[in-house]
Amino acid sequence: MSETAPSMRKFSFFFLAIVFITLALSIAAFFQAYDAYMLGEIENVYFFVLIGVSGLALSTYMVFQTRRRALRLAFRPPRIATTILCQKCGFKNIRDFERGDFIFKETEECPKCKEKTKITSIIREVKEKKKRWG
Repeated sequence: MSETAPSMRKFSFFFLAIVFITLALSIAAFFQAYDAYMLGEIENVYFFVLIGVSGLALSTYMVFQTRRRALRLAFRPPRIATTILCQKCGFKNIRDFERGDFIFKETEECPKCKEKTKITSIIREVKEKKKRWG
């Protein structure tokens, strides 16, 4: 099985446009807050700063969540192995699973005694997860 992991999907143009528009509006809100401060309108200053910080936080959150989801979705399927056994001499061969394999299926000849071999098991290899603590 020589499949490669799926490549990470690029950000869509629509998503980038939304993020940049949100950033631009946040920066504009900060400039409006500065103008309101210079005019002495303190109530408007708080309002525009709140809008600017919220927009900045929202766009940052959207970028980080999309990156995290893309990394989480990129995974490799587990390796599946087929065990082939000769009933006569006990020769055992482990190979990658092929479409159409099933248990007790007769396969190729045994390299030792030239008898037909059978598939005795099909297993999925599980990788042990690394422990984060302790």
